[in-house]
Amino acid sequence: MIPVLGAEQVLQTLAGFKEYATGTLLVLELVGTFVFALSGATAGVKYRLDLFGVLVVSFATATAGGITRDLLIGAVPPAALRDWRYVGISVLAGLVIFFSSPRPDRQRRLRNLVLIFDAAGLALFAVSGTQKALGYGLDPVMAALLGMLTGIGGGIMRDVLVSDVPAVLHSDLYAVAALAGAIVVVMGHILNAPAAPSAVVGAALCFGIRLVALWRGWRLPTAGAHEDAPGAADSAGGRRD
Repeated sequence: MIPVLGAEQVLQTLAGFKEYATGTLLVLELVGTFVFALSGATAGVKYRLDLFGVLVVSFATATAGGITRDLLIGAVPPAALRDWRYVGISVLAGLVIFFSSPRPDRQRRLRNLVLIFDAAGLALFAVSGTQKALGYGLDPVMAALLGMLTGIGGGIMRDVLVSDVPAVLHSDLYAVAALAGAIVVVMGHILNAPAAPSAVVGAALCFGIRLVALWRGWRLPTAGAHEDAPGAADSAGGRRD
């Protein structure tokens, strides 16, 4: 009798997640896809790619994190390859940026656009990735880590495609912001809080941390930072190897 009741509870939980996944979670995914696609397309314009290159970077940036997450939890084929809306949104965002962007010589404005769109995509995918991982039965710790991976995956792919050092390896609190948003979602799950408010709070926290870190220059300690100390440059400059 007890196993039967346990099975019924699992089925009810899965049914509830399926209903949420086709509603709020899908909206989060699609909005995140759009803003990450904007980030990728803007980076493509910044590096003066042609139309095809911009669309490729746009789609890869928008879907890399979600595809990685789905493969790891066994949700195959991944949603980005199963649902035409992901491709359509990515292409639309790429075309909008390509035909409406300022001239490539306005590098500062393009860089700011990339950072803003990237922060929004990071926040949305971090929370949606965490919630999907929880829905597939992962424990809270692994769900939070997978949510962080979902958030940073698109940015990594974008930077690799334009031959840049991935922002997650050197940028101002990038993965940390994604992990903070994911932890909020996990805490809401543990406390049986409604999923949608937890997602909003988690996304807002991630987005806020990322923007404040960019504004204030907050970052984790970096390798070789001692070389920037006064006198280090003089001693290094005196060498002629």
